[in-house]
Amino acid sequence: MAGTAVTFVAIGLCLLAVVGGFGLLLGSGQVLPGVSSVGVDLGGMDEAEAARALASAWESRGVLLRDGDRSWQVPPAELGIGLDAGATAAAAQSWGRSDGGISGALQSLAGGVEIEPVLDLDLSRVMAYFEENRSHIDIPATNAGVRLVNGQAVAAPAAEGRELNVAATVERMRVDGAGELADGALDLVMSPVQPAVTDASPLVAQANALLSSPFDVRGYDPIRDEWHTWSAPPEMWAAWLAAAPDPASGTGLLLSLAADGPSGFLESAAHFADERYIEIDEAVTAMQEALAQNATEATVRVWHRETTYSVRPGQTLAAIAEEVGIPYPYIQAVNPGVNVDALSVGQTLTLPSKDVLVPLPPVPHKRIVISRGQQHLWAYENGQVVFDWVISTGLPSSPTALGVFQVQSHEENAYAQQWNLYMPHFMGFYHPGPNMDLMNGFHGFPTRGGGYLLWTGDLGRPVTYGCVLLSLENAETLFNWAEEGVVVEVRGQ
Repeated sequence: MAGTAVTFVAIGLCLLAVVGGFGLLLGSGQVLPGVSSVGVDLGGMDEAEAARALASAWESRGVLLRDGDRSWQVPPAELGIGLDAGATAAAAQSWGRSDGGISGALQSLAGGVEIEPVLDLDLSRVMAYFEENRSHIDIPATNAGVRLVNGQAVAAPAAEGRELNVAATVERMRVDGAGELADGALDLVMSPVQPAVTDASPLVAQANALLSSPFDVRGYDPIRDEWHTWSAPPEMWAAWLAAAPDPASGTGLLLSLAADGPSGFLESAAHFADERYIEIDEAVTAMQEALAQNATEATVRVWHRETTYSVRPGQTLAAIAEEVGIPYPYIQAVNPGVNVDALSVGQTLTLPSKDVLVPLPPVPHKRIVISRGQQHLWAYENGQVVFDWVISTGLPSSPTALGVFQVQSHEENAYAQQWNLYMPHFMGFYHPGPNMDLMNGFHGFPTRGGGYLLWTGDLGRPVTYGCVLLSLENAETLFNWAEEGVVVEVRGQ
């Protein structure tokens, strides 16, 4: 019995110590241990310290936006959420005393308590922030697609996405913003988004069929009438293959090429030793368009940069123009300040790109060749001669320019005001100079003064003012055969 009495006395003394210590803690004025707000542990701080800690954390850390295992900090001002740090600290200091009572104090000591912050909430700004930034918050659904394994296409599974429900998130803030932010984080209301395509097996079969061939990029040089081919083997371009959404297709997907792959390939492969080049972006677009048509061959244009020319003894600008195949006014235009009437030996001239004379997309399978020396025209289609005619070019005082040009216009009966001539079945193929409305072209026997035909007996010798003269029948035939874009090459011989 004596031992039992001693035990009861010991327990009583311990309880008195606990009660006494608890009383001292309550009387200290400090925030009770286990009390926090907006993610800041305030236990043991007086009210002023707690207010400073809250204000500092609020500004430096910001508001934590949370979507499951994703989270990121946002400055409170951007969200339109302000914190009254003093009032929040006062509420924390009151917990276990005037607020929550003894049970609240015991709760904070046992497991911790989060005090709802006192907020200054601008809901319109909250909504505006989410509307402005939802594209960064949403996780798009992933459609079933194609991926490459050991050079073979296999199906890539679809995945559900999530999108921010702005209205529901703002409503939760309106109803209990303080409660939502008590731990310093705002949990976003997200809605599931289902993928539009869940089965990519038809696309896999299509991809594997395409991957049996290399991907060829063919570059056409309309100036030189040359073709160049750059070929990516299947094991290379397989790595570029991707699936893009396409609501118009039966599968909801379309095969595409990740742009980095073909860009890198072309930048490495498509090189020339002279002024020629291809536009990489243009080529990648052509490859994408070819793939959309289930093809693995794309055609692009080969372009030409400006070049330079060193003047030789006795040369005039007109002679240089004949040699390089660019009408002299074009050369004059890119050499401002040069005295073209007094060229000096060794003088360097800039030559414009010959592409300025071929401004339209070229038609690769057709070409018209004119010989000034032979006064003859040959028209080619797919490499075969389809027309072989005697013609007349310009007089020596107004010659048809040498060079590579292009059919640019069609007019049933064009009028040349300068010479008061009507020219039937006129096809313009070059301007004698830049920014000139006048065009030289093909046409049949012209008329003047109400129906009189000119030059009907002159075919085979130069008679025009720069145009190319054909018989009425041949002019009409060529007019109907040569669409705009057909290249016209004028040679000396």
